[in-house]
Amino acid sequence: MSWKVTLPCSKAEAEALTGDIAQLAMLDSPPVLMTSEPDPARPEDWRMDAYFEAEPGPDDIALLLSLVPSAGDATPAVERLGDEDWVTLSQAGLEPIRAGRFFVHTPAHRDAVPAGAVPFEIDAGRAFGTGQHDTTTGCLLALDRLKATGATFADVADIGTGTGLLAFAAMHLWPAARAIASDIDPVAIEVAEENARLNGVKSGRARGQLELVVAPGLDHARLKARAPYDLLIANILAGPLIELAPALAGALAPGGRLILAGLLDTQAEAVTAAYRRQGMMAGTRVLRGDWPTLVLRKRKATGWR
Repeated sequence: MSWKVTLPCSKAEAEALTGDIAQLAMLDSPPVLMTSEPDPARPEDWRMDAYFEAEPGPDDIALLLSLVPSAGDATPAVERLGDEDWVTLSQAGLEPIRAGRFFVHTPAHRDAVPAGAVPFEIDAGRAFGTGQHDTTTGCLLALDRLKATGATFADVADIGTGTGLLAFAAMHLWPAARAIASDIDPVAIEVAEENARLNGVKSGRARGQLELVVAPGLDHARLKARAPYDLLIANILAGPLIELAPALAGALAPGGRLILAGLLDTQAEAVTAAYRRQGMMAGTRVLRGDWPTLVLRKRKATGWR
């Protein structure tokens, strides 16, 4: 038996309901949250659907209301779904994403891969990075454009990997590279491992293989041992990106590229300034909605530190 609770929310609240949500992590069986834009003519009015394995109680409803203050006194719509697979139901509304050569989809759209596209199947649910959010899509586009310009990379790191998607994409573009991906959340690394198997990504430490580690930022012996990198990807949030500027810039080889995302357009200058102080040069920018993806390059005269 599964249940769905639906509440109205704002676009800003929907965008905040990505990644780890501390309040939900305290629950024994946290729900899967899905957000959508019911009416394109009202772009600020969104909807949150929460899928539960068991009937939600008053405390569960109160917690959901606390996540979307704009709902005010709205009465949640509580629906009993029966014996259907609630994870599949939650994914059914997730349309595939096309970003450059990449086609990211859930199992519900496994048969819809366009000819010539590079497909990745990513289940929605336990980790951030299904491709649905503009930050993830922006990173995919940035990677695609780097490949189109003839850029080559031999040592790649994806910091805050979530589902592993961005690491998978980089490995497809540069299959001979050594790649490592990290996340502060052990569950995210479990999900990334599952997704790697599902998408035929080999695990390991050799070239053409992906190593996965649990770590906050770059604070892990393996991440430090494999530095310097010529390509670093960090799709996190503006605050942590600014705090990590010395570490991320320091882990780049001279001339290396850095892809940053998870920041709003209003935060781009502050994030760019933090990296400029570390010897980085601003490069291209991919803008998806209010979410830019920054591509920076390390000055060759700076050197490894």
